[in-house]
Amino acid sequence: MTIHGVTPYLWFDNEALEAAEFYTSLFPNSKIKNISYYQAGAPKPEGSVLTVDFEIFGREFSALNAGPQFPHSEAVSFQIACDTQEEIDRIWDALVSNGGAESQCGWCKDRFGVSWQVTATQLGEFLGSSDPVKSKKAWEAMMEMTKIVIADLS
Repeated sequence: MTIHGVTPYLWFDNEALEAAEFYTSLFPNSKIKNISYYQAGAPKPEGSVLTVDFEIFGREFSALNAGPQFPHSEAVSFQIACDTQEEIDRIWDALVSNGGAESQCGWCKDRFGVSWQVTATQLGEFLGSSDPVKSKKAWEAMMEMTKIVIADLS
């Protein structure tokens, strides 16, 4: 047997192409690779989008239009580690705009209901500091945040 890796497969009602286009517009090294369509006699109209294969940061993803039965939840999320506050702000603002929702500690949902963690690459360093005062300060600050603010962690 040959195994070719693991591909996250996202279930949508009818928004697979719109979501894939949105995600590939946000992140570098991203592109739509293939779109397949429903055939005659399928549960959705002939010619409507069935699946979209795409890459984010060069990693494979697929999106499926299959109906409203299985909505997204926080049980699966995608973490984006950013080096700068400007990167955090850009990604966060794009994800929560147009119907997305803020949560806490850097978590949010996009307008499709997909959960994201937009975090700072330095967060682990702040939380894991050998100085318990610094670690506690970072923890307490993070717990009060919606969007991560790097300056408030140190």
